[in-house]
This record gives sequence, structure tokens and C-alpha cells, in this order.
Amino acid sequence: MTEQLQVPPAEFQSYYGRPILKVSRWKEPHLPAYLFLGELSGALALVGAVAHATGRRSLTRTARLAAAASAYAGGAFLTLELGRPERFLHMLRVAKPTSPMSVGSWILSAHSGLVSAAAASEVTGRLAGAGTMAGAASALTGPLLAAYPAVLLANTAVPAWHAAHRELPLLFVGGAMTAAGAAGLAASAVARDRSDFDAAYRLAMIGAAVESVGGYGLERMSGLVGEPYRTGPGGQMLTVARYLTISGGVVALAARRSRTAAAASAALLTGGGLGAKFGVLRAGKASAADPKYVVASQRPAAQEPDS
Repeated sequence: MTEQLQVPPAEFQSYYGRPILKVSRWKEPHLPAYLFLGELSGALALVGAVAHATGRRSLTRTARLAAAASAYAGGAFLTLELGRPERFLHMLRVAKPTSPMSVGSWILSAHSGLVSAAAASEVTGRLAGAGTMAGAASALTGPLLAAYPAVLLANTAVPAWHAAHRELPLLFVGGAMTAAGAAGLAASAVARDRSDFDAAYRLAMIGAAVESVGGYGLERMSGLVGEPYRTGPGGQMLTVARYLTISGGVVALAARRSRTAAAASAALLTGGGLGAKFGVLRAGKASAADPKYVVASQRPAAQEPDS
């Protein structure tokens, strides 16, 4: 004879069913586009510096121009997300090392200036020394720009983001490598430079593998805080992103012999990286809006629902 429970299982609730956390009005596609373009610019800056050091002039020029364009496009989306341009300028009034937002603002500003100087030198052919120094310096700010959003999101009170402090860096760093590799595949489809294609292909495949590990880790997170990455809008978008990335990797196998395959692979890999950012955003919004995720994240013993 089984024992009858006298007290019903506890439910995660809040007053009047209202969110415990204030759900910010993160907008689409503004925030995902900013995250994607920022990591793309950061990775391309590093690619441009390596290409310059190894004497690949065509790749250097392409990477530097694309890095500058991505940085400014990402900044434009960030401005749209903030609502007013002066809000970004206000973040530069102070430098607070303990604040990922403050550090990220300064990294973005420094990186944008450096890639702009390097790109301007490539276009005008002037101040080659200064352009080389700026390109080399952007190889330091680039990886920081690609990785800092993971630290920024994990440092918030949003349950799905805070709990994913190990997985998000893999997703963002791998996504940056994949995005830069995809850009290289697209460029090689036009120029048909075999050496540039090989480098872009290897970078894209390594990045896709790292990004896939990060995405798989998000979906396999235990407890309620991992649920938004498996179900709902966030889970659905991450699934779509995973299939796009895998498809891009498969199509890339034929890209060496076909321009169409190279362009298609670049498009699929880009779609996968951008889709992953949408998935992370939607999972975070879902976890902040539902009281059960907020309460579960504060009570480790209650993360699994009662059976």
C-alpha cells in the first residue's frame, strides 16, 4: 500500500502570476544581429592580422574591410536596441573593470577604431605602417569582442543565461570562427583563390564543431533552467540553427569544386550562427518571464520537478 501525500507538490508561483524579474524589451533582430556582427568583426580582425603576417594581401584586404563593415553594422544595431545613440555614449563616461557592460563598451569602441584605421589604410594606400599597427592591435581586441557577450549574458540574473556560463563562451567563440570561415568561403566563391579557400574551410569546420558543442551543451543542461533551451521558441530556434550549421558543413565538402556550393555553404553557416543568437535570446526571455525558472535557479535542490 503506497503512502498518500498529505501536502500537494509545491508550485513555482509569484504574486498575481507576474514575472519576478523585470523582463527587458530585447528586440529582434537588433540584439541577435549585434551579437552576430560583433563576433564576425572580431574574428575577421584576427584573420586579417594573420593573413598580413603570412603575406596574403588579398585575404588581408578582404578581412579588414569586412571587419570594419561588420563593426559599424553591429554598432548600428546596438544603437537601435538601446533606443537612443546617447545611451551608448553614456556608457563610455566611466570605465568599470568589474562591469562586463562597461568593459564591453570600451572593447567595442577600441575595436571599431582600430579596424577602421586598418581598413582606411587598405583603401587609400596611405599610412601603411599605422594601418599595420592598427590591424595587429585589432587582433587583440577582436577575440575579446567575440567572447565578451557570453560573459555579459552569464553575468545577468536571467536564469537561462546565468546557468549557461560554461556553454555560452563555446557557442560565441565557435560562432565567431564559423562566421569568419563562412565569409571566407563566400569570398573564395568569387575570387577562386585555392589557398584562401582552404584556410576559410578549416576555420569554418573548426568553428562549427566548437559552436555545435556549445549548442549541444545548452540543450543538455539539467534542471528547469535548461528547459528553455530544449522547448519553446528558444529550443525550436536552436534546433533550426543546429541543422543549418550541420548542413553548411556538409555542403562545404563540395565547395572546392563549385562556386554555388561555396556560396550555399556560407549562407547556411551564417544562418546557423545567427539562428543560435536568436535561440539564446528567446530562451533568456522565456526564463525571465516565467517565475518557475527564477525560483528554481535560486533553489538548486528544487531544479528538478517532483515526480
